[in-house]
Amino acid sequence: MLVAAAGMLRAQTVGIRAPKGYPMYYEVRDGDTTFFDTLDPIWVFPRGRGFKKSGDWRKEYRLVFNFNKIYPYALVGRKLMAQVDSTIAADATKRSQRTQYIKQVERELLDIFTEDIKHMTTSQGVLLMRLVDRECGLSAYDIIKEYESGFAANFWQVIAKIFAQDLKSRYDPTGKDAKTEALVKIWDEGNWDSFYYSIFWEAPKKTVIKSDHLKSVVKKDTKKKKS
Repeated sequence: MLVAAAGMLRAQTVGIRAPKGYPMYYEVRDGDTTFFDTLDPIWVFPRGRGFKKSGDWRKEYRLVFNFNKIYPYALVGRKLMAQVDSTIAADATKRSQRTQYIKQVERELLDIFTEDIKHMTTSQGVLLMRLVDRECGLSAYDIIKEYESGFAANFWQVIAKIFAQDLKSRYDPTGKDAKTEALVKIWDEGNWDSFYYSIFWEAPKKTVIKSDHLKSVVKKDTKKKKS
């Protein structure tokens, strides 16, 4: 390594272009020099493996690409919902407090997610609804009904049908959503980066979400009762 550094310094001194790359480890045994390097792991799929008889995950590249972008939103959604439920249970003793708090949360969620959702494709939006159902245990319709009202849920159900979607549709890990469930398991096992690289030959682009914590709080009633 010292020899390599000296060579680079000499090259810079005499105006010769310095070599690119990085020094490798080596070991000398019985006068023989062996060089060592570390290669990132990759996924190798035998012919015929996957959900189709004559292909592998490369046939599902669009689903893999969309999942890489969308799944982090579902994970953050689960975290935020848990925070909302915990806050309501601990602090919202009155219906008026709960209503006011939910409105604050709604505005904050719009601030966090609106721009990102605007740039999602239809297929990505559908995948998001499926994954939110998986992580939160509620369909998109049930979430709206739980935190808003039956009217609001019915309104968004009508809008969804315009785009041939159903907010009441539930996540099906062994049926319609079996491929997505397989991707979730790869993610959970910590093998996502190498799996993605094996398909696209590049590292997955990480989704950056504005915030994974809500600042909204339940406002206490400070008005004193008149005697």
